[in-house]
Amino acid sequence: MTLNDRANRIADQIERDASRLRVSVTKVAGARVIDCGGAVVGSLAAGLAMARVCLADLADVSYVAYPCPEIGGPAVQVVTDEPVIACLASQYAGWHVHVGKYSAMASGPIRALAGREELFRHIPGQEESANAVGVLETHQHPSAEVVAAIVAKLPPVAEHLTLLVAPTTSLAGTTQVVARSVETALHKLHELHFDVTQVVSAYGVAPLPPVATEFVQAIGRTNDAILYGATVTLWVRADDELLAAIGPRLPACASRDHGVPFAEVFSRYNGDFYKIDPLLFSPAEVEFRNLKTGRCHRYGRVEPGLLRKSFGRE
Repeated sequence: MTLNDRANRIADQIERDASRLRVSVTKVAGARVIDCGGAVVGSLAAGLAMARVCLADLADVSYVAYPCPEIGGPAVQVVTDEPVIACLASQYAGWHVHVGKYSAMASGPIRALAGREELFRHIPGQEESANAVGVLETHQHPSAEVVAAIVAKLPPVAEHLTLLVAPTTSLAGTTQVVARSVETALHKLHELHFDVTQVVSAYGVAPLPPVATEFVQAIGRTNDAILYGATVTLWVRADDELLAAIGPRLPACASRDHGVPFAEVFSRYNGDFYKIDPLLFSPAEVEFRNLKTGRCHRYGRVEPGLLRKSFGRE
């Protein structure tokens, strides 16, 4: 099955369980649109389902207890033996959908169909499929014009489009963002020019913050869950010298913008993501487990104080 076929199978399940998951399913210009948290309440279960769609169902995603006792509460855990395909070819939000006043970050295997990102020149995963499945992080329902713009960037073979939509200010939207602990580690490694195909398996966990009602606070809390709370373990086949050289640059603490809640960083740069130090977007702590040598390399640290401040627990 293609990545999009796998994701489409999960989308079909979501549609069948729409009432239980508290989602709504409509048709817009021929596309199936599944609202998981915009005009509907959504659910925790819908958030897990969205994360599975983003990962093309190549990872186990679950709620677990957050292991840091100073924070506690629920966390989102991701386990995958296909980290590059699941996280970079599918889950990474690498497509900015911008049509008129409509704006959304698109993730999911639909990106592997479009194949327009520079990233696909360096990783496997580009494909053709009759199904196209994407996840839109936005509070705006896609219009017929938006659907047409998305379809225009897909190959003709993609006949069936499904879009799952949820804002970060929702149960499902919060979960699917926090499920990106492994993805942020892999993308940061790619940005550091590390051959990510050397990563053969991965595990990540990040705390699930309280759902915020305001956009900046929502993106602040979900980013902080990764930057200051996510711990990721990567099983790799690489030289220990390379891991020792690149490891200190991998966690979020390597960034000049590390040390304050993300909402403050976002405001400092007047809401311009592109002015934020790109080295910030990575997990709090990463451990390499080298299958070539049996050695472990751990870098970074969890920041309970910053998490408590971000989550409104102080």
